Amino acid sequence: MDTRPDLDALYDPPAERIQKSVLDRLVDFHLAYLQAATFFCLATGSERGLDASPRGGPPGFVHVLDERHVAFADWPGNNRIESLRNLEHDDRVGMLFLFPGLDIFMRINGRARATTNPDLRAELAEGGKLPKTAVIVAIDEVLFHCGKAINRAGLWQAERQLDRRTLPTPGQMVAAMSAGFEGKPVDQAAVAQIDAHYDHSVRHDLYG
Repeated sequence: MDTRPDLDALYDPPAERIQKSVLDRLVDFHLAYLQAATFFCLATGSERGLDASPRGGPPGFVHVLDERHVAFADWPGNNRIESLRNLEHDDRVGMLFLFPGLDIFMRINGRARATTNPDLRAELAEGGKLPKTAVIVAIDEVLFHCGKAINRAGLWQAERQLDRRTLPTPGQMVAAMSAGFEGKPVDQAAVAQIDAHYDHSVRHDLYG
């Protein structure tokens, strides 16, 4: 039978310098990283459960409103809009930033709300397009996190990049689900069409 681990016995407490590095506002070095940031994962939750979704843009796409607030645009994805729906019921969020080529993370935990404020949406415009909504995050905690996970994964190593041919493509997965996993023949023409549409969409339809 599994027993609940004694976490305090298994893990050392965080060093004092680690504890002091957790701040409730942005300072200069946070701003430098946010100006370079191009990607983060957004964690939200509700009574239905938890969700995490990727967010990306040009450097500085997460705008600093003041030392305790940041904002970002919500651009089209799969239209499930789970994050936005979750924020209607639970405003807690976590933002985990990755910086390509660097072995460091930055994290922001806080409270968020969606808005259609026209001035903010105009400020967050990209590619000549206005987002339908923006998200404002009030910061509770901001901290840096060590990059051991990046190095364990070899995330930025060219030799760790996957060969697209080694895993099912989006078209193959959609075709398999459409066939109901019942051994029905897969329509290869449909697979090719879906793959071509997906490949074009994720590279060119970034704001539509």
